[in-house]
Amino acid sequence: MFTTGAESLLRQARAGPQPESRPVTAQGGVSGSLVAGLPTPSSLFRELRDEELGRLCARVCALLREEDWGPDAPDALRRLFLIVSATKYNRRLERPCLALLQTTLCSPTCPEQLQLLCAAVLREMSPCDSLSLSCDHIQNTRQLGLVASVLLAQGDQQQVRSLAQRVLKVLESRQPEGPSLRHLLPIVSKVTSLAPDALREEQTRALSKRLGDWLRYASVQQAVAHSSGGFFSTPRARQLGPVTEVDGAVATDFFTVLSTGQRFTEDQWLNVQAFSMLRAWLLDSGPGGSSAPDADDKSELEGSTLSVLSAASTAGHLLPPQQWLREKAFEYCQRLLEQSNRRALKKADSDLQKACLVEAVLVLDVLCQQDPSFLYRTLSCLKPLHTRLRGDPAWVRALLPVAQFFLHHGEAAAVDAEAVYQHLFTRIPAEHFHSPMLAFEFVQFCRDSLPLFGRSLGILRTSFPNLFKFLAWNSPPLTSDFVALLPSLVDAGTAVEMLHLLLDLPCLTAALDLQLRSLQAASERPPWDVSIRAPGCLEALRDSQVQGLFQHLLRAHASGTVERLTPLYRLLQPLAGCARVVQCAEAVPTLLRAFFSAVTQFADGALASQLALLLLERSDSLYQVPGYEAGVHRVLSSQFPALCKLHPPLVVEQAKELLEFVGGPRSGGHVLTSVVWAIGEYLSVSWDRRCTVEQINNFFEALEALLFEVTQSRPSTTLPKCPPQVITVLMTTLTKLASRSQDLIPRVSLLLSKMRTLAQSAATGSTPGEEGVGAIHTRATELLNLLKMPSVAQFVFTPSVEVSEPRYHRDTNTALPLVLRTVSRLVEREAGLLPG
Repeated sequence: MFTTGAESLLRQARAGPQPESRPVTAQGGVSGSLVAGLPTPSSLFRELRDEELGRLCARVCALLREEDWGPDAPDALRRLFLIVSATKYNRRLERPCLALLQTTLCSPTCPEQLQLLCAAVLREMSPCDSLSLSCDHIQNTRQLGLVASVLLAQGDQQQVRSLAQRVLKVLESRQPEGPSLRHLLPIVSKVTSLAPDALREEQTRALSKRLGDWLRYASVQQAVAHSSGGFFSTPRARQLGPVTEVDGAVATDFFTVLSTGQRFTEDQWLNVQAFSMLRAWLLDSGPGGSSAPDADDKSELEGSTLSVLSAASTAGHLLPPQQWLREKAFEYCQRLLEQSNRRALKKADSDLQKACLVEAVLVLDVLCQQDPSFLYRTLSCLKPLHTRLRGDPAWVRALLPVAQFFLHHGEAAAVDAEAVYQHLFTRIPAEHFHSPMLAFEFVQFCRDSLPLFGRSLGILRTSFPNLFKFLAWNSPPLTSDFVALLPSLVDAGTAVEMLHLLLDLPCLTAALDLQLRSLQAASERPPWDVSIRAPGCLEALRDSQVQGLFQHLLRAHASGTVERLTPLYRLLQPLAGCARVVQCAEAVPTLLRAFFSAVTQFADGALASQLALLLLERSDSLYQVPGYEAGVHRVLSSQFPALCKLHPPLVVEQAKELLEFVGGPRSGGHVLTSVVWAIGEYLSVSWDRRCTVEQINNFFEALEALLFEVTQSRPSTTLPKCPPQVITVLMTTLTKLASRSQDLIPRVSLLLSKMRTLAQSAATGSTPGEEGVGAIHTRATELLNLLKMPSVAQFVFTPSVEVSEPRYHRDTNTALPLVLRTVSRLVEREAGLLPG
């Protein structure tokens, strides 16, 4: 969740230019500098034909075969790397080219730049059967790291284990003036994650001991500068002195990643890399591994005096390697916590302080999980740290691992962590919703910590209005995370309020945008700022009549109340076209599907009725963003029948509201179609004994008037064309209702005859196209034929629960259209089976 890998820490370390430093990532990757300066766009590389690729491979082979590699060889290799990496599909290189790339990579005389590029190309081609690399006889550690990166990309477990043994053999060498080992530690970290059993028990213990030594006993003197050999150069001039702290003071304690200097020594680089891989190593070699101590044996120390005195009691004793590493890791993290309190002189150092503080707290969390004897010593550090971080907005990201620590250990340490969570969920989203990195880490923290919240889960659930601010501002990258988080956020008490807020999410984005704009002076806003062209938006924030609506929309916790935000929609309409608002609107349909999928798992009849009425109410009350209403209507139209299926008596219970909906003004066909279908499906005694003939007649009259309205009215700008699906569903529902109240059969028969006649003559101006007219004519004919046998019609349209429960009519071989066509043939006069 919170990661600071070796490459990120090394990039931020403030060492001077090292002669041996190169832009290599932890896995031996190629940095951007190797491919910089190439004007060719990547799209051209993706479209490159195999013939052109073959010519480039031939040129690369010719250049690599030369005795003296000139500048053309790196350029050709850069181009080849971009070509094979610019597409997700595998590019096939000829075997001679692959063989020559491997030979160049393993050549002891090859320049480092060419080796780096060859390794990058081979990694892009992996996994590949034509590769036959081996690291058994490579002595140079930098070259070994590059070859290892290709072997790891191959993914062969046997190769990974062989590589682990080779790398550890080099690491076990104790040559102080030997080859640099810092290129191998990232390989070890990757190997242990891919194949945890690749290291033997004694190797794990030995490396744990060395990691502890590198963490605690690195040199505190800066590296000696390499003299240019000039006449006036002297050894004294090359000595740079001790390392310093980030505030410029001379370091008086041991070296850490936050120690500064112009040049680093080899053991100082190993110190930095050891800390970078420390957390992953502790997790891979911790409890459950062959060298891990039994955590149960340590649990009795929790809360005892021994845990407080453990540092002093173990100082004079020889500890097992794993415990030795934990002790040194704890001291290192304590030192980082102290260094993070210093005022950095450079912004880069300040950023590194924050990253290292996050990593230090996460390491302490792992240590306390593996060995509870560290718990009380850690709490004495983290309590004042949390107090300090709360008061400094610049350190807000560091609060997340502290909160995670209290989630893991607060109960064991008898610490009430509710204050931590309240601050976390109240202030941070409201004040820092515009930070994309914090938004991502905050949501990941919520997802990862769900099993740990326990009694505090209520705080998370009631804080969903604040969490949705992250979603509203950063909807494209966070949508999938909130889809996974929604089932844990919603419950019966917050479902209605959450649905309102989901539908108002684009409006929330606009309000947050306006809130940020209001904090800037007019002179600071760019000329294209919408708030300059529409100053009424900013004035609305100070309008007492709508301030309450703004406060409700921007609330931090669930209030249990609902406000109609229509006045805000009008005020914020100038912001509806902003890219961020449009992106948020595009994410809402996906979030709505996730919401209803979660709610239907626990909703009872009362909640289902509430949500169904809310759908009807909000279908014509949405923030007007281009394309938003249509997308939301598609989701609502699919969810209304699902709610009715969940609670079939809903149609009878909410008959008054449904009649008002079908008889009132409507904004679109999708929701209307689903409501009309649900009325025809569930307005029946078989679903609810309270259903009366009077209710059926009332609905029939309302739907009959609606069908007349949509078929007789001419389309206009205010009354668009009615989709043929609405007309066919209306005809079917009216026929269903008539089959349940047979006094209505003559009326519906007359209506269907008129519809068939209208369709034949194509007289309805609201039925678009021949396909729509044909569908209406076919449906009217089928329904008329079916009504000629009322008992059959009642069986088809209102089957008993025993028949309808298996839903045989959904089978493609026995679908309702097939039944209708069969009955139509039976009753046709031309068939002669029935008297005319």
